Amino acid sequence: MKAVTETNDGILVDIEVSPKSKKFEIIGYNEWRERIEIRIKSVPQKGKANKEIVNEFSRLTGSQVEIVSGLKSHHKTLRVYNLSKSEFLHILKDKFNLQ
Repeated sequence: MKAVTETNDGILVDIEVSPKSKKFEIIGYNEWRERIEIRIKSVPQKGKANKEIVNEFSRLTGSQVEIVSGLKSHHKTLRVYNLSKSEFLHILKDKFNLQ
């Protein structure tokens, strides 16, 4: 999966965000855009959507998460600290049946 890249301190995860959903969920992998597609509850105003993304991915991975690019875009890149690509993919497979 090209959306996840390992770095010295963790991984980078490329995501595509759809706001105003009923709940937070990871819905799949867009092979054309090479991004993990997610839905979030928040609206993209005053940083609410970004805060929800960081909180949900932190809870999901048990690691510190920050948005490194795309703060005002539907296409974002997250840095997840102290987690390997294989650990992250295992979480996606277990919780969302995503490979």
